[in-house]
Amino acid sequence: MRILSPSKSLLLTITTIAFAHNINAQDQNLTLNQDPKFEQLLNEKRKINTSINTNDTYRIQIFSGKSDEAKKTLSDFKRENSNIDGTIIFSTPNYKVIVGNFKTRIEAERNLAEIKKRYKSVFLLKPGK
Repeated sequence: MRILSPSKSLLLTITTIAFAHNINAQDQNLTLNQDPKFEQLLNEKRKINTSINTNDTYRIQIFSGKSDEAKKTLSDFKRENSNIDGTIIFSTPNYKVIVGNFKTRIEAERNLAEIKKRYKSVFLLKPGK
């Protein structure tokens, strides 16, 4: 390891302090111009999101397993049942394919009977209270 002489060390220290003094990365002001309708749209979206409560609906789990198989199962399901919404949820260590958003248990059980004809490990998920 090479040791700097006192004069070189002093020069390096003065140079570092000079550069550090001129750095003003956090001193800039940012002005954002946005359309006033944007804020109105966000407020409408917030109202809609608070009125939607997905915990009050029955859902059907049609698959639990590996990611690739879950994606294939969901795409096959959506191709066959375009009127029923579906999603993949990761719950360690499995990926679960959950479909439907049924308001009543009767409606969910009707769809459950139809879905059981195509998928083997299907069951009804009750709404979370």
